[in-house]
Amino acid sequence: MSSPYIPLGVLYLVQGFPYGLQSGLLPVLLRSQGLSLSHIGLTRILYLPWLLKFLWSPLVDGTWHRQTWLVVSTGGLCICCALCSVLPLQATFTPLAWLLLVMHILSSMQDVALDAVTVSVLNQDQLGLGNSIQVVAYKLGSVLAGGGALTLLDILGWRAVFLLLSVGYLLAVLCAWWSRMLKEESGRQRNLKNVLSKGRLVDVVSGVFRAPGTVWTVVYVLIYKLGEQGSLSMVPLLLLDQGVSPAELGFWNGIVSLGFSIAGSAVGGVLLRKGRSVHLLLRTLFIFRVSCLVFQTLLLSSLDRDTSIVKACLLLTLVLQNFLAGVITTATFTLMMHCTRQARQRVQASHYSLLSSVEVLGKVVFSAVSGLLVDSLGVSASFSLFIALSCLPLLHLQRLPSTLH
Repeated sequence: MSSPYIPLGVLYLVQGFPYGLQSGLLPVLLRSQGLSLSHIGLTRILYLPWLLKFLWSPLVDGTWHRQTWLVVSTGGLCICCALCSVLPLQATFTPLAWLLLVMHILSSMQDVALDAVTVSVLNQDQLGLGNSIQVVAYKLGSVLAGGGALTLLDILGWRAVFLLLSVGYLLAVLCAWWSRMLKEESGRQRNLKNVLSKGRLVDVVSGVFRAPGTVWTVVYVLIYKLGEQGSLSMVPLLLLDQGVSPAELGFWNGIVSLGFSIAGSAVGGVLLRKGRSVHLLLRTLFIFRVSCLVFQTLLLSSLDRDTSIVKACLLLTLVLQNFLAGVITTATFTLMMHCTRQARQRVQASHYSLLSSVEVLGKVVFSAVSGLLVDSLGVSASFSLFIALSCLPLLHLQRLPSTLH
């Protein structure tokens, strides 16, 4: 495998499986069993390992080679999916929750190693296409494990679905083991020692925050998806309450919408390769996203009056939102890597891990409380708050540092 894009694409693909299971399959199953929106939202606490991955990035960088971490973590995910396959569909949530938590731990460790490899092996000209492949592959993995699994559940059954996911992980293990690019990258890493010493950790932290534009980027990735996450996590569940079947939701929200999200990620990569300004592109996209949220809120306020037309329009807004989210995510990850490139090379892995951890923090925390907001404030008030939060990144972009233009 001489091209760096093939192993990176395969490994980012399977990295999206746990997110798809958590965000696409699990909420619909729990809602079908009668759990409240608040309880379903609180299951996002299982994303906690993604918030902590900056803490163990020195461990991943300094103990084994990155190829070893990728093989071990991906192999562990294969075993977890095999264990999920033996759980009955009507089993209590507890054993599935523990397995999902372990999967998130392993997947976040895999992400630290894989991001470090990406920053190391891709040159400046490959960065735009590399980020596009990263986002597209990850989202395709989440489609397969989320909407795809939900759609196939009635056809193949619980056990077959998770065995198929195990096979996907097994193929990724073989890809990581045989990749010549990963073997060469591991050779360049042989001299990294004593990463966990106290002086080294202090040096890593100070080096990360000395990189130009880091503080601005941390704030940006924390807020840029707040309103969007509240909307995307709640609209499918509100449609489920109005009689839309889990299979229909799995098709429209798990396959069609995320398919458009993948298309948006690819479009974002094309636009950035043509030299489009990241700043101007993001500003335009944020304006479109706010307009879509306003229209969506108006539709939700009339959901009980003309359900057939309103439901169809809401499903279309989900498709549009996911397309915009795809373009925004590719542009944002490119902005993050531009910021990481300005850090010293020996702290770049930790720098990017910090940015990606904060990015997950903004999405997960608000997704967890969005159900509480809808239950306590009502639909209209909650979505008005989502609109207001979606305006924050627009204001923050006005203060973009010159180093990131």
